[in-house]
Amino acid sequence: MNMDKHEAEFSNLVRAFRKKHMGKGPSKINTTFCKNWAICELEGNLSPVEKFIANADEGKQMLREARTEMVKEMYRQHHPVEMEEYLQCHFVDLFVDIDIERDFGMSIFVFDENIEEKFLSKK
Repeated sequence: MNMDKHEAEFSNLVRAFRKKHMGKGPSKINTTFCKNWAICELEGNLSPVEKFIANADEGKQMLREARTEMVKEMYRQHHPVEMEEYLQCHFVDLFVDIDIERDFGMSIFVFDENIEEKFLSKK
C-alpha cells in the first residue's frame, strides 16, 4: 500500500465521520500527510439551505463561524477513535476553516506521532 492509499483511506474516515455526526459529508476530500498532520481539503460542504443563507453578507460570516465551531465541537464530543485505530496514534487537536463563497474547507488533524514518516515507510 502506498502513501496515497493511506491518505485516501483517511479521507474516507473523515467523510464517514462527517456524515454520521452532521448528516452530510463533503462531496470531495483530498488528504495529505505532513509530519504529525493530516491536512484535508474539503469541497462541497454546504447544504442547499446553507448556500441560501450565504447569499446575505452577514450570513457568510455567521455561517463560517457556525461551521468551524460546529466541526471542532463535534470532534470534542465524539473522539475520532476510527482515525486513531487506523493511524495507530492519538488525535491531539484540530484546526478548521472554510471559505463559504468557494465552498472549500480545510481541516488539519494533529496527531502525537509523525504519520508521514510512519506511512512513507510502508510504500
